[in-house]
Amino acid sequence: MTSPRWLRRDGEARLEFGADYNPEQWPRDVWDDDVRAMREAGVTVVSLAIFSWARLEPAEGEYDFGWLDEAMDLLHANGILVDLATATASPPPWLSTAHPEILPVDREGRTIWPGGRQHWRPTSPVFRTHALRLVHAMATRYAAHPALSAWHVSNELGCHNIYDYSDDAARAFRGWLRARYHTIEALNDAWGTAFWSQRYADFDQILPPRLAATHPNPSQQLDFKRFSSDALKDYLRAEKEVLRSLTPDVPVTTNFMVMGETKGMDYADWAHEVDFVANDHYRLPGPQDFDELSFSANLTGNLAGGRPWFLMEHSTSAVNWQPINVAKKPGEMARDALTHVAHGADAVCYFQWRQSKAGAEKYHSGMLPHAGTDSALFRSVTALGATLRDLADVAGSPRTTAPVAIVFDWASWWAVEQDSHPSERLRYKQEALDWYTALLDLGIRADVVPLETDLSRYAAVIAPMLHVVPATTAIRFGDYVANGGHLITTYFSGIVDEHDHVWLGGYPGAFRELLGIRVEEFVPLLDGEVAELDNGTSGTVWTEPVEVVDSAVEVLATYKTGETAGKPAVTRRVVGSGSAAYVSTRLGPAGILPVLDALLDRAGVLSELPGDLRGRVELTVRGDHQFVINRGDGPVDIGALGGPVTDLPGRGVVVITR
Repeated sequence: MTSPRWLRRDGEARLEFGADYNPEQWPRDVWDDDVRAMREAGVTVVSLAIFSWARLEPAEGEYDFGWLDEAMDLLHANGILVDLATATASPPPWLSTAHPEILPVDREGRTIWPGGRQHWRPTSPVFRTHALRLVHAMATRYAAHPALSAWHVSNELGCHNIYDYSDDAARAFRGWLRARYHTIEALNDAWGTAFWSQRYADFDQILPPRLAATHPNPSQQLDFKRFSSDALKDYLRAEKEVLRSLTPDVPVTTNFMVMGETKGMDYADWAHEVDFVANDHYRLPGPQDFDELSFSANLTGNLAGGRPWFLMEHSTSAVNWQPINVAKKPGEMARDALTHVAHGADAVCYFQWRQSKAGAEKYHSGMLPHAGTDSALFRSVTALGATLRDLADVAGSPRTTAPVAIVFDWASWWAVEQDSHPSERLRYKQEALDWYTALLDLGIRADVVPLETDLSRYAAVIAPMLHVVPATTAIRFGDYVANGGHLITTYFSGIVDEHDHVWLGGYPGAFRELLGIRVEEFVPLLDGEVAELDNGTSGTVWTEPVEVVDSAVEVLATYKTGETAGKPAVTRRVVGSGSAAYVSTRLGPAGILPVLDALLDRAGVLSELPGDLRGRVELTVRGDHQFVINRGDGPVDIGALGGPVTDLPGRGVVVITR
């Protein structure tokens, strides 16, 4: 990744501010009102032409760029940069009518028809031919346009079409498998096809894991998830190569979706394909909704390698796609935006600029709502624009490494939540989020990092439910502990290798010797069942009858009730100046707190906040800038921090520059 042009303009540092802009939805005379309001709000950048293919190419090979030329010129004349989309996110009606073979097919064999968006197969050669022709035409036309700041490949790749089970996908999957395994014998070994008479004689016999009589081969399912992420990554590369050839100096990105349960795309792998990381994030209702926002922004910043990134979309207020779409409370819009900035975003953008009059997203909030400029929401937008201008010095500041890391691994996420497991109640991201929330409650900064991150920078590393552990990964974690690091891992970790084959000899498999424990059988809990621990906490979802097999292991908590009563629940093995700890049940944020107190004390990790602020505010550091974020709805006295304010209002954010 390089430093994108939008981070600096004429040598001036600034935080960019803007939105998706869809002028094609409005009459021409509205556009002038738009740019006047944009300037009032402090907008500096917009994403343009995202869903414009049908307008740009109304018939095959016939282009209409006049309206886009005018929009680009108008934005440039008003000092607004353009992140120009390639417009390939949704094919136009003429293409799907002439070529229905581009339409995706679900696992039950049903065609995904036009009428929504993203109705295309990532592996369709027909779709790719038409899409790349449009990309070439756009790059040729706008290569020298002064408003062009970055290219925006497609939009939210994989949001609706990550898993396609069509014949095109089957052919591409076979090609991917040939490249991965080389021989059918190697594939049979990796997939364990001796089970259920699944042994293949030729790659041409293999299909995607379509609807089957019972659970499809789990190794096949895991590889299909890997393939599906790679197929979209390959499509991203194809567009990028066209853009590179025609506009080599214009940075290229696409908007990730590091948020909620969106898990089909391995963004740790994709991050190397873009010039700068961009992300879309929308809060999901729930008791940890703001913590999840912080978690996802944190992970995005680490996917970017600590470099600044682009928040491409979030919402000013309500969205349109949840069962009940709740408006944001006063202060939440600014707090959400500034939390992303705290974790490395140098651009804060929304979907969308002007709230739509028609279509499926007409009730999704915008920067300019249906009520117009004379509205509380637009005044809040304008106030946020002014705040971002005041924080211009933050732009370009790298994220500052925290003392603790939480490891996040897409392969484990995929594998943990597959079928035919001891429990279907396991939720990988929720477990990781619980540890993050507990650290916030303790006032301890943590980085959420991809698996391949250099862990030596961290005093403590938490690897929740790290299920897929190749031998090389087990060695890495062993070396981390041997060199003085403090590892914490949890139930259902270290269980399988990269092929989803169980590490034999007892659980937790690949980590058994490092942890100094052995488990013969899992004891998952039924809904409503609880296992009490002797430290006053209780576990749900999962327990294990842990046996200590190494004298260096300390038992930090023991089960009091249930089938595992009397067995260790939390252990720590001391290894020189390092340690390896294991938590064998789901404790939730409150139950994790006493465990972290004990484990982080040995690692020498302390909160940087005064005692009365721990848990009440989040502290995030970018270079010389400390972001103090009020996690609650009531005011907090932060005078002890020596910043520019004493009382931080509910949902408020203050930046202290040292």
